[in-house]
Amino acid sequence: MKALIIEDELIASQNLQRLLNRISPDIEVERTLESVEEAVEFFSGSNDIELVFMDIHLADGLAFHIFDSVRIQCPIIFTTAYDQYAIDAFRVNSIDYLLKPIKSEDLERALDKYRNLKSMNVAGGDAGNLTATQIASLMQMVQQPKYKSHMLIPLRDKLIPLPVSQIAYIYLDDKISRLVTFEGQQHALDKPLDAIFAQLDPSRFFRANRQYIIAHDAVSDISLWPLSKLHVSLSVPTPEKIIISRARVAEFKEWFTD
Repeated sequence: MKALIIEDELIASQNLQRLLNRISPDIEVERTLESVEEAVEFFSGSNDIELVFMDIHLADGLAFHIFDSVRIQCPIIFTTAYDQYAIDAFRVNSIDYLLKPIKSEDLERALDKYRNLKSMNVAGGDAGNLTATQIASLMQMVQQPKYKSHMLIPLRDKLIPLPVSQIAYIYLDDKISRLVTFEGQQHALDKPLDAIFAQLDPSRFFRANRQYIIAHDAVSDISLWPLSKLHVSLSVPTPEKIIISRARVAEFKEWFTD
């Protein structure tokens, strides 16, 4: 079976390939693409891809923009840190929706679903025309995320519970994740930023760039920046300026005004 991965995070794509090699060696990942533009170019030509693993937040925008330009015939398994796009995903050939960090048992379940649906002629070219009943049935299989309400902060010989509502931002400081509260207190965390962000409600927190996760309530000012970027100021001082890249400006605006 020939598969395609559309993912802009190298670590995430490598992890997915490792899981696939272990769970289903018959799947051959033919290519890995990183952007909407690359995906549109790829699917504009002929290909023999049978299954696509697609992240939603790509380097140059939401993956759904791909479907505005080309039609993808094969089924898609979405891999993302966000749960709010599930309904949209199932309307564009999606047969499953895996939340990062992806667990081997969830991936195995998704592949089993693909094979079962394919045998029933649900997967494939007609997957984008699922009935309301089929969509509802598939939605019941989606892993429902449980976002953290508190963080456990190590303090000497104790673990102090901290409500996530007190978090202004989290940033990467020399490979150490540091949490900063609205009161300006700093705490070191023992997890990488990717793992931390996957546990936070995406309606309240935004991954501004590779160094910063910011809280919606902490944003105090947004300024236009050269090259169509944005500069986001928070109500709490930050070690450096927080810049939203041009590719993610639309996504940030949608998140902030939602």
